[in-house]
Amino acid sequence: MAVSIRINSNLPLVQRLFKAMRQMGADPQPLLRDIAFLGESSTRERFRSQSGPDGQRWKPSLRAQLFGGKTLTQDGHLGDSITSTADRTTAAWGTNRIYAAIHQFGGEIKAKGTAGLRFKIGERWATKRQVSIPARPFLGVSADDAQDILDLVSDYVSNLVRRSAPGGA
Repeated sequence: MAVSIRINSNLPLVQRLFKAMRQMGADPQPLLRDIAFLGESSTRERFRSQSGPDGQRWKPSLRAQLFGGKTLTQDGHLGDSITSTADRTTAAWGTNRIYAAIHQFGGEIKAKGTAGLRFKIGERWATKRQVSIPARPFLGVSADDAQDILDLVSDYVSNLVRRSAPGGA
Protein backbone atom coordinates (compact mmCIF):
# COMPACT_ATOMS: atom_id res chain seq x y z
CA MET A 1 0.00 0.00 0.00
CA ALA A 2 1.41 3.40 -0.91
CA VAL A 3 0.43 6.99 -1.30
CA SER A 4 1.47 8.42 -4.65
CA ILE A 5 1.78 11.93 -5.93
CA ARG A 6 2.15 11.99 -9.66
CA ILE A 7 2.58 14.93 -11.99
CA ASN A 8 -1.12 14.51 -12.74
CA SER A 9 -1.86 14.78 -9.01
CA ASN A 10 -5.05 16.03 -7.47
CA LEU A 11 -3.22 19.14 -6.24
CA PRO A 12 -3.86 21.48 -9.22
CA LEU A 13 -1.19 23.99 -8.23
CA VAL A 14 1.42 21.21 -8.06
CA GLN A 15 0.37 20.11 -11.54
CA ARG A 16 0.81 23.64 -12.92
CA LEU A 17 4.20 24.02 -11.29
CA PHE A 18 5.39 20.68 -12.69
CA LYS A 19 4.28 21.85 -16.14
CA ALA A 20 6.37 24.99 -15.70
CA MET A 21 9.34 22.85 -14.66
CA ARG A 22 9.02 20.68 -17.76
CA GLN A 23 8.90 23.79 -19.95
CA MET A 24 12.20 24.91 -18.41
CA GLY A 25 13.73 21.50 -19.12
CA ALA A 26 14.23 20.73 -15.43
CA ASP A 27 14.65 17.24 -14.01
CA PRO A 28 11.89 16.82 -11.40
CA GLN A 29 13.42 13.73 -9.78
CA PRO A 30 15.31 15.59 -7.01
CA LEU A 31 12.12 17.45 -6.09
CA LEU A 32 10.07 14.26 -6.19
CA ARG A 33 12.66 12.60 -3.95
CA ASP A 34 12.17 15.45 -1.44
CA ILE A 35 8.37 15.08 -1.65
CA ALA A 36 8.62 11.31 -1.12
CA PHE A 37 10.88 11.81 1.89
CA LEU A 38 8.45 14.38 3.30
CA GLY A 39 5.61 11.85 2.93
CA GLU A 40 7.66 9.09 4.55
CA SER A 41 8.65 11.35 7.46
CA SER A 42 5.09 12.57 7.96
CA THR A 43 3.80 8.99 7.98
CA ARG A 44 6.42 7.92 10.53
CA GLU A 45 5.39 10.89 12.70
CA ARG A 46 1.80 9.59 12.72
CA PHE A 47 2.97 6.49 14.58
CA ARG A 48 4.48 8.78 17.23
CA SER A 49 1.45 11.10 17.44
CA GLN A 50 -1.07 8.24 17.14
CA SER A 51 -3.19 10.23 14.69
CA GLY A 52 -4.23 10.09 11.05
CA PRO A 53 -3.63 12.54 8.20
CA ASP A 54 -6.87 14.28 9.16
CA GLY A 55 -5.50 14.98 12.66
CA GLN A 56 -7.94 12.61 14.36
CA ARG A 57 -6.41 10.47 17.09
CA TRP A 58 -6.54 6.72 16.51
CA LYS A 59 -8.81 4.63 18.68
CA PRO A 60 -6.43 2.97 21.17
CA SER A 61 -5.96 -0.76 20.66
CA LEU A 62 -7.07 -3.16 23.38
CA ARG A 63 -3.41 -4.06 24.00
CA ALA A 64 -2.47 -0.40 24.49
CA GLN A 65 -5.45 0.13 26.79
CA LEU A 66 -4.72 -2.90 28.95
CA PHE A 67 -0.95 -2.92 29.03
CA GLY A 68 0.16 0.53 27.91
CA GLY A 69 2.28 1.42 24.95
CA LYS A 70 1.13 2.80 21.64
CA THR A 71 -1.39 1.55 19.14
CA LEU A 72 0.07 -0.07 15.97
CA THR A 73 3.50 -0.18 17.59
CA GLN A 74 3.63 -3.41 19.58
CA ASP A 75 6.76 -4.58 17.78
CA GLY A 76 7.28 -1.52 15.59
CA HIS A 77 7.27 -3.53 12.36
CA LEU A 78 4.54 -1.54 10.58
CA GLY A 79 5.97 1.89 11.37
CA ASP A 80 9.51 0.74 10.63
CA SER A 81 8.43 -0.61 7.24
CA ILE A 82 7.47 2.82 5.85
CA THR A 83 9.69 3.63 2.88
CA SER A 84 9.69 6.09 0.02
CA THR A 85 10.83 6.15 -3.57
CA ALA A 86 10.83 8.62 -6.45
CA ASP A 87 11.55 8.70 -10.14
CA ARG A 88 11.04 11.35 -12.83
CA THR A 89 7.23 11.25 -12.61
CA THR A 90 6.28 9.89 -9.18
CA ALA A 91 6.86 10.38 -5.48
CA ALA A 92 5.59 7.41 -3.48
CA TRP A 93 5.69 6.21 0.10
CA GLY A 94 4.07 3.32 1.88
CA THR A 95 4.59 -0.14 3.30
CA ASN A 96 4.83 -3.67 1.98
CA ARG A 97 3.22 -5.20 5.09
CA ILE A 98 0.23 -7.34 4.09
CA TYR A 99 -1.71 -6.35 7.21
CA ALA A 100 -1.36 -2.60 6.57
CA ALA A 101 -4.68 -2.32 4.71
CA ILE A 102 -6.78 -3.62 7.61
CA HIS A 103 -5.24 -1.00 9.88
CA GLN A 104 -5.53 1.80 7.30
CA PHE A 105 -9.16 1.13 6.36
CA GLY A 106 -10.50 -1.02 9.22
CA GLY A 107 -12.77 -4.01 8.75
CA GLU A 108 -13.90 -7.37 10.04
CA ILE A 109 -11.65 -10.41 10.25
CA LYS A 110 -13.70 -13.63 10.33
CA ALA A 111 -12.52 -17.11 11.16
CA LYS A 112 -12.45 -19.48 8.18
CA GLY A 113 -12.59 -22.66 10.20
CA THR A 114 -14.50 -23.85 13.23
CA ALA A 115 -11.52 -23.33 15.54
CA GLY A 116 -11.93 -19.56 15.33
CA LEU A 117 -9.32 -16.85 15.46
CA ARG A 118 -6.78 -17.44 18.20
CA PHE A 119 -4.54 -14.66 19.45
CA LYS A 120 -2.68 -13.59 22.54
CA ILE A 121 -3.43 -10.46 24.57
CA GLY A 122 -0.78 -10.01 27.20
CA GLU A 123 -0.23 -13.44 28.72
CA ARG A 124 -3.73 -14.77 27.92
CA TRP A 125 -5.00 -16.45 24.80
CA ALA A 126 -8.38 -15.56 23.29
CA THR A 127 -10.50 -17.32 20.66
CA LYS A 128 -13.13 -15.39 18.67
CA ARG A 129 -15.26 -16.07 15.60
CA GLN A 130 -14.52 -12.58 14.32
CA VAL A 131 -12.84 -9.35 15.35
CA SER A 132 -13.52 -5.79 14.28
CA ILE A 133 -10.50 -3.62 13.55
CA PRO A 134 -11.21 0.13 13.53
CA ALA A 135 -9.63 2.24 10.80
CA ARG A 136 -6.43 3.85 11.96
CA PRO A 137 -5.24 5.69 8.85
CA PHE A 138 -1.53 6.37 8.76
CA LEU A 139 -1.03 6.91 5.01
CA GLY A 140 -2.28 10.02 3.30
CA VAL A 141 -1.59 13.69 2.78
CA SER A 142 -2.57 16.02 5.62
CA ALA A 143 -3.36 19.69 5.09
CA ASP A 144 0.11 20.51 6.45
CA ASP A 145 1.68 17.94 4.10
CA ALA A 146 -0.12 19.49 1.11
CA GLN A 147 1.17 22.94 2.07
CA ASP A 148 4.70 21.59 2.60
CA ILE A 149 4.57 19.92 -0.83
CA LEU A 150 3.41 23.17 -2.45
CA ASP A 151 6.22 25.02 -0.67
CA LEU A 152 8.81 22.49 -1.88
CA VAL A 153 7.57 22.76 -5.47
CA SER A 154 7.35 26.54 -5.33
CA ASP A 155 10.89 26.86 -3.92
CA TYR A 156 12.21 24.46 -6.55
CA VAL A 157 10.59 26.40 -9.41
CA SER A 158 11.77 29.75 -7.96
CA ASN A 159 15.35 28.42 -7.85
CA LEU A 160 14.99 27.21 -11.45
CA VAL A 161 13.82 30.64 -12.59
CA ARG A 162 16.62 32.35 -10.66
CA ARG A 163 19.24 30.06 -12.22
CA SER A 164 17.73 30.52 -15.69
CA ALA A 165 17.69 34.30 -15.50
CA PRO A 166 20.53 36.24 -17.18
CA GLY A 167 23.36 36.41 -14.65
CA GLY A 168 21.54 33.90 -12.40
CA ALA A 169 23.43 31.64 -10.12
